Amino acid sequence: MMKEKIGNKGYLPLFETKQAKGRFIYRTFAGSIFMAIFMVWVYRITQMPSKGEEGRWAWIGLFCAEIWFSFYWILTQNLRWNRIYRRTFKDWLSLRYETHLPKVDIFVCTADPMREPPIMVVNTVLSVMAYNYPPEKLSIYLSDDGCSILTFYALFEASYFSKHWLPYCRKYNVEPRSPAAYFRSMPKPMDANHSSDFVSIKKMYEEMQNRINTSVELGRITEEIQDQHKGFSQWKSSYTSKGDHDTILQILIDGRDSKAKDVEGCTLPTLVYLAREKRPQHFHNFKAGAMNALIRVSQKISNGPIILNVDCDMYSNNSQSIRDALCFFMDEKKSQGIAFVQCPQTFENLESYGMDALGGLCYIGSGCFHQREILSKVKYSEDHKIDWKMENNAMEVQGTVDELEEEAKALASCTYEINSQWGKEIGLRYGCASEDVLTGLTIHCRGWRSVYLNPNKKAFVGLAPITLADTLVQHNRWSEGWLQIMLYHSSMLYGLGKINLGHLLGYCNYHFWACNSLATLFYSTIPSLYILRGVSFYPKYSYSLGEFLCCGGTTLGWWNEQRIWLYKRTSSYLVAFIDTLLKVFGFSNTKFVITSKVVDENVSQRYEKEIMEFGVASSMFIFLETIALINLFTLVMAMLKNVITMVKHERGEIMMNNSLALQSLLCGVLVLINLPLYGGAFIRSDKGKMPTSITIKATFIALL
Repeated sequence: MMKEKIGNKGYLPLFETKQAKGRFIYRTFAGSIFMAIFMVWVYRITQMPSKGEEGRWAWIGLFCAEIWFSFYWILTQNLRWNRIYRRTFKDWLSLRYETHLPKVDIFVCTADPMREPPIMVVNTVLSVMAYNYPPEKLSIYLSDDGCSILTFYALFEASYFSKHWLPYCRKYNVEPRSPAAYFRSMPKPMDANHSSDFVSIKKMYEEMQNRINTSVELGRITEEIQDQHKGFSQWKSSYTSKGDHDTILQILIDGRDSKAKDVEGCTLPTLVYLAREKRPQHFHNFKAGAMNALIRVSQKISNGPIILNVDCDMYSNNSQSIRDALCFFMDEKKSQGIAFVQCPQTFENLESYGMDALGGLCYIGSGCFHQREILSKVKYSEDHKIDWKMENNAMEVQGTVDELEEEAKALASCTYEINSQWGKEIGLRYGCASEDVLTGLTIHCRGWRSVYLNPNKKAFVGLAPITLADTLVQHNRWSEGWLQIMLYHSSMLYGLGKINLGHLLGYCNYHFWACNSLATLFYSTIPSLYILRGVSFYPKYSYSLGEFLCCGGTTLGWWNEQRIWLYKRTSSYLVAFIDTLLKVFGFSNTKFVITSKVVDENVSQRYEKEIMEFGVASSMFIFLETIALINLFTLVMAMLKNVITMVKHERGEIMMNNSLALQSLLCGVLVLINLPLYGGAFIRSDKGKMPTSITIKATFIALL
């Protein structure tokens, strides 16, 4: 009845937007928190120690930290005040556009086969090749910035395995469509035929996996294998080193070729390998440079009007996600102005829905669907509309495989962008560690908006860092990139007048990640130290357990979140803040550190047992352990002092110590949060324990 009623109006909306429920309750809760914050300010001002009184400067420092926390809390409320949720109608998309669906170019980026295992990379590639979408309209590009023959070999193997994997996915409606993830999951009950096919395809995958992993362990490809494809010869004629080589471009599967069929005779998606040219004398602009090369090369080979880019460790978890994204692009009445559709990369949180309501979530570099022409500088216009039924005819590509490869190579040369607008006005922006965020901000400032796509079945699932060191390195890179955008590109001034104030403040919520480190560092050390001096301070508010539970978390998860929150702010964010200032004054250069995706078996076992991994001698661990030891030493010494006082029956001192109850509680909470760190430093003996050198340095600094 609903479809019939809407059909009579002649319009079937492809998506709907709804306000979040419980807004009044949340706003009341936020108002009560604001009143509590206000009372803390009143307390700080009215009870401030007089000049010359002990603790005055520490009191002022804590007041400044609380002002900063209050300011940042207000920024977060901007994102939570008016949340929205979206739902797509894929059936109506199929009803209206099934024969006119646009071509989609999918970019998968990798940079180092030692940190990003080739078998992981091809699992991501296979998952996006197997989308529930017309295969003749899919083109998958693997950008290998490490220019590794091992990665090319893995993709070569995947091109053959896909002929069996894609039919299997279609026949049994497999989810997820990453082979590794599928075989790890618990498949549904199978009939005899399915069970037989399952055993066969799993055996085929394991044989491919063994061949790829063996080649990676050997560090080379045998001559016998190299003779199977002309692409391997490129490493003999064009390769000098990882940072010095010609463009290597190979179309492994040409979806236009009548012979490019799977075992059931169905068309295969186009599959392309690209290692752009690199020379030592030319700066390559990291991932942004790789993405811009892909934009140009793909325009020559397939020219899909929709571009999806994913990191090599973010496999497709939902075979319908392309259709979900198209619902936002192809709605005749509501798609006006939508430039990109961003899927979540991490755990669901309230801020993303709030950012969506303000004008669109920022571009976070993976799991994002772009309109090609908007990514290539097109400014917003109310008259800008795409006729999707005519778009595919306008983007037909001509030429043989050899012709396309030869012509497209020039587009990936290291000199192509010289004296051009690439990296400035066209494609992804350069000059920042978070090139994706800067690009999204630029698109928003041109007048476009974005939407947040977060279906019940996640569109993408990534491999999160399982060691503390990798987690801190990752957040260091992100927070440094955000701060660079604010300082180098004056994002607040750049966006002023171009996007609404709420949207601009939403961006600031992320820009100030690194700045949070100073206030947090002060608050996690000074109150504890002053317990020994008998000087009382008022502790700050903690994060909301209720909010975390509303997002689907658990009490244990909330407690672990507090631990990581503290660790990030007092190490990775602090280092990012310092490093960015050094760059501003010319003492440091931009770097891009790849987070390792290689999983050691022992590390993985400890991770599954929820044992925190230290293991490596990271300089950021010195910050963490020093703060932890300061709080531990302070608590122990304060308790000893209390015991001595009680023995002496000195009532005055007992009263003074009782006045420090809240402060002692804060110190005790910090000690509890750091229990895994104490265990890693003084109790554990496995390889994941804190390195002795870190413990010695931290102990010395803490005692000092």
